[in-house]
Amino acid sequence: MPTLTQHAPGTFCWPELASTDPSAAKKFYGGLFGWSYNDSPLPPEMGGVYTIFQNKSKDCAALFTLDPKMRQQGVPAHWGAYVSVSSADDFAKRAASLGGTVLMQPSDVMGQGRMAVIADPTGAKFSVWQAMRHIGAGILDEPGALCWTELLTTDTEKAANFYKSLIGWGAKDMSMMPGSTYTVFTRPDGTNAGGLMKLPNSLRVVPPHWLSYFQVADIQKTTSQVTSLGGKIQMPPRSVPNVGQFAVYADPQGAVFAVLQPQA
Repeated sequence: MPTLTQHAPGTFCWPELASTDPSAAKKFYGGLFGWSYNDSPLPPEMGGVYTIFQNKSKDCAALFTLDPKMRQQGVPAHWGAYVSVSSADDFAKRAASLGGTVLMQPSDVMGQGRMAVIADPTGAKFSVWQAMRHIGAGILDEPGALCWTELLTTDTEKAANFYKSLIGWGAKDMSMMPGSTYTVFTRPDGTNAGGLMKLPNSLRVVPPHWLSYFQVADIQKTTSQVTSLGGKIQMPPRSVPNVGQFAVYADPQGAVFAVLQPQA
């Protein structure tokens, strides 16, 4: 697959890991997905470095260190999701008007792009990315790359209405199991953008969140690697008809992510 040069608006374009131990995270994800990485110094007022992971020499994800203030506020290690937009400023204003909360006002990121951080009306956080010099991921939908992003929330109707109005996504409901509905968000061209499902009762203590999925070629092998590298199995591999197999893990610092082995 050729290197991506742009992302259509409404595309999940950048997965970003906030970690309490970046050195350990580099070792874990490097061992699991074969990622290499490059560190770039952040501005002096921020300190530290920003790490970009690479897969096949293409940017595929990022990593930064949770600062002491974030930790004091109880922010755990986590994967964040960025959506490509044409204007971060317009989206932030629209999100606020639709009942969302702008957690970080639009700002330039070292000439690479412009971003804002938003919480939807159910509390799930995400970022928007207006590309300048950096489009986000240069590789998607291949082993070791982002392939799906899914919202788990307490109020699927409220969430669906928010994202449809904010981003212009369509929404298709699918019956996954008796009494369970899965919604697929679609971009204006009809291609899939992401998923939506209700947080199960077994996870009612977990706040609404976007979950990042990375593609793998052998999910059983990946599951074994997770444990050998110090991670934990949150949900062992399960099959989804006509989709493939997925599993949910936590890295050694507690950041939760999922993998998908597509159906052949």
